[in-house]
Amino acid sequence: MPPTNVSRMSRTLVSLVVIVAALYLVLCVALFVFQRALIYFPQPRALDASAALLTLSVDDAQVLVTVRPRDGAEALIYFGGNAEDVSRNLPGFARAFPDHALYLMHYRGYGGSSGSPSEEAIQRDALALFDQVYATHRHIAVVGRSLGSGVAVRLASQRPAARLVLITPYNSLAELGARLYPMFPVKWLLKDNFDSWKYAARITVPTLLIAAEHDEVIPRSSTEQLYRHFADGVATIRVIPGVGHNSISESPDYLKLLNSGL
Repeated sequence: MPPTNVSRMSRTLVSLVVIVAALYLVLCVALFVFQRALIYFPQPRALDASAALLTLSVDDAQVLVTVRPRDGAEALIYFGGNAEDVSRNLPGFARAFPDHALYLMHYRGYGGSSGSPSEEAIQRDALALFDQVYATHRHIAVVGRSLGSGVAVRLASQRPAARLVLITPYNSLAELGARLYPMFPVKWLLKDNFDSWKYAARITVPTLLIAAEHDEVIPRSSTEQLYRHFADGVATIRVIPGVGHNSISESPDYLKLLNSGL
């Protein structure tokens, strides 16, 4: 092959490599900039204005909590999934837990709460909610579903929760992201890691992990990996048969298991 042709092919190959590298870099930047739009899917509040609402006392946002008031020591605080309107749980929870005051937090940007969601902002709000509830209810069950399981386990490692229930929980959001986007350095790009495993070892109260048999979002291996981070005897794990990640609450066993965890 003439030298001129070899030189032309070399330049073409270098150009292709540069283009591919530039495109990859652009995609990494886009993933970094828009990652929270891939994690959080804010939902409006379904219950009308007649439903009881608590406004949290936080400095930089108005965070709303759907509430079913009850006197007494028993309370339940609930943190939902990344695309969940938590107020939809109120009727079922009210029937299942008649003696509990119920507090269902709408993350920032969800259900009329102002601001934008992030791991640290949600965690600060969760602490503020617990402290406010604890002033009148000394026996608080903390419940988190999907994304909210990361909020719940971290909260329970920092405050005197009486019980902890984690529904379709994961070991780490960073690990799930790496599985979903294997070609990108998710570990280095992710702002909100939700590393539940870091907090599991600090939990000392009875804990129930509820998994869906056919969870298409959170692999069972991730839930079981989280389970192994709890101290011996602290946590138990139960699997609801025949349901998926989003249909788990439709099972007649769902509220029964949830109640057994309280």
